[in-house]
Amino acid sequence: MSREELLPGTLHLLILQTLARGAEMHGYEIARAIQQRSEDVLQVEEGSLYPALQRMLIKGWIKGEWSVTPENRRARYYKLTPSGKRQLETELSQFERVIGAVRRVIQPA
Repeated sequence: MSREELLPGTLHLLILQTLARGAEMHGYEIARAIQQRSEDVLQVEEGSLYPALQRMLIKGWIKGEWSVTPENRRARYYKLTPSGKRQLETELSQFERVIGAVRRVIQPA
């Protein structure tokens, strides 16, 4: 099955929702969770993921702490902050609004 490009503006939403499921995750785990949850349709590349995580850290939506993975590798683990939970609600609302508008446009007359 071919993988699709992420819709513009959805990467933060996908990361926030993935982290909202509760577990602290490192970057690879976040990307893998998105891929698995989308049934291999969506793939987040490292070149997009890590800059997005950095932007989200700066905005205070997520918190990152360095730790060691089960494979004994050093990795930064991310978790959602209260500000990130609020941002997730905002982004979900905006996404639903846009998807609703697209549905209205593409519906047969």
